[in-house]
Amino acid sequence: MFLIRRHAWIQWLCLCSVALMISCNHASDTGHQKLSVERLLKPVPHDRYADDVGRFLAGLPARPGSPLSELEDDTAWVSHRRDLDRAWTGIEGQRLLAMRAFQETELSSHPVTTLPVFYPFSGPDVLTVTVFFPQSPVYVMVGLEPAGTLPTPKELERKSLGKYLAATRSTLASELGRSFFITRQMDREFRGQVTNGLCLPILELLVRSHHTILGFQYVRLDDSGQIVERAADYHAPGRIGNKGVEIEFLSDDYRSVHKLFYFTVNLSDTRLQENRPFLALLSLLQGCTTFLKATSYMIHEPDYSIIRGQVLSESTTVLQDDSGIPYHFFLSPSWRVQLYGDYVRPYGSFRWLEQPDLRNAYLTKKPKPLPFQIGYGFKHTPSNLLFATRVKQVRTAARDGDRHASWLRVPCNKAHLPREDKGHTLNAQGAPHPQLLESPSPVYCAYFGHRTSLLSQR
Repeated sequence: MFLIRRHAWIQWLCLCSVALMISCNHASDTGHQKLSVERLLKPVPHDRYADDVGRFLAGLPARPGSPLSELEDDTAWVSHRRDLDRAWTGIEGQRLLAMRAFQETELSSHPVTTLPVFYPFSGPDVLTVTVFFPQSPVYVMVGLEPAGTLPTPKELERKSLGKYLAATRSTLASELGRSFFITRQMDREFRGQVTNGLCLPILELLVRSHHTILGFQYVRLDDSGQIVERAADYHAPGRIGNKGVEIEFLSDDYRSVHKLFYFTVNLSDTRLQENRPFLALLSLLQGCTTFLKATSYMIHEPDYSIIRGQVLSESTTVLQDDSGIPYHFFLSPSWRVQLYGDYVRPYGSFRWLEQPDLRNAYLTKKPKPLPFQIGYGFKHTPSNLLFATRVKQVRTAARDGDRHASWLRVPCNKAHLPREDKGHTLNAQGAPHPQLLESPSPVYCAYFGHRTSLLSQR
């Protein structure tokens, strides 16, 4: 018998009523933003098909009732499953095991476990971010690659299955073998050549890493920054479309429900200064954790100063490798930094971006060991991570009425309480359990009144 865990959304949003009382004098400023936050409470329509597609492409047996189950009799899929089982057995027994141990010892303290995670330059790398932050309520991933669409059963049936499945395995090879996606390969694979975007590799990585997809829909940002549903074939009228996908999923390990957003956004200053809708969305993530890995060192460049500034001003914690924000930006009393692994210099074509101050810090600051390899130079050069924690917390509406911390102002009521799953997550037909389907949102507000009363006494 399982209980669906009341997730960290409780802790993330339980300040809402306090913030509402404090911010009542700012009602004229926050009404519009409040709608954006309420959108995060809106449930994703529950439909098993995205889970079915993810399992089929990930080489996992279909759940009962899957429209793709007959395709698993094809010898091409049998070989596909065998090859992926072999690859995942290797990564599960080594790198992921070490990464999970690192997460438990270094990234499991409050408030890290309760914060939303912002992952710019992510590509489809949902695997790493959910291993490092498995209990985060929401993940916002951003990349240049299109979000893509789900293939229909008929579209899959018409494909030359052997070639198609081999190509999908190839799209994950670098992630599984070297811990990151290679930009040039993504350009050759995710723009219509193998898939038309990133939603499929995201789904594959989720289901293979012990998650069940509960809901999926196509979304975009409207002119005000609101997340709105869109048609799969929606074409933006201008050059800034902010198209994405929204995925609701269950952690099979933690029995908790999470949300993931992926948006296609150009983060260079030239484009971002014109992208007011996305900047509005970022304002909702104030106080988040930011994760940066294998960014092609973009955020080192002068033309990425806006996103760099946003991360530094809005994040409570930052986890990154040396391709993230240059080390000297964290040499401030506002940040407490812990280094892991070793740093020599960037690998390969990035070696000219060496950071002497970071190298000196590794020689003098007693970094902790890093029991796994990650990022560029995988198995060729030592790996490194930097974990920065803000000493003086990002201002919140609960403290000073900051109008930008609008996610703290969401009105919460008992209609959002989850129902306990008295049976199993999936029913006999392989679909999500009915009580999961009845839950209006993964944004749970249980114990809201109790938490509010405690906060008011501090």
